[in-house]
Amino acid sequence: MATPQRPLSPHLQVYRWQITMSLSILHRVTGVGLALGAFGLAWWLLAVTASPERYAQFMDLAGSLPGKAVLAAFSWCLIYHLCNGIRHLAFDCVRGFEIKQFYASGWTVVALSFVLTAASWACVLTRGGLARARPKRTIRCVPRWPARADWARPRTACTTGGCSA
Repeated sequence: MATPQRPLSPHLQVYRWQITMSLSILHRVTGVGLALGAFGLAWWLLAVTASPERYAQFMDLAGSLPGKAVLAAFSWCLIYHLCNGIRHLAFDCVRGFEIKQFYASGWTVVALSFVLTAASWACVLTRGGLARARPKRTIRCVPRWPARADWARPRTACTTGGCSA
């Protein structure tokens, strides 16, 4: 007797595509995006500690149009992952398991992630954001008062009487 060729377990061909499937996949993809963004953060930290020239190079790249696009994508990944994580915390508290609530919370996470990302970028771009992050000129420290000769004399740590300098 011949057995029919069919999958051992249900697969994507069997299921109708749903928002819950999309959100699950998107949550994983944004997690990978955040991991890749961590390398960018490490690059920024290395540039900050290396030299002002390296930092200026990094800020020029981050301030360019492709750099801002990458930063916007990273910030959306961060905000979406955060919102979806809060949604999953609600699931852990046994809230929102009705089908209508499940769909509503999913669409809310998607919409809220775009709104919060747009709001954060509007704040960054209207306040100068990346343009202000790099100083235009070198700032030198200049004392406000003239140095006196007795300030250069070494002093002891003792504050009670009997110490000699």
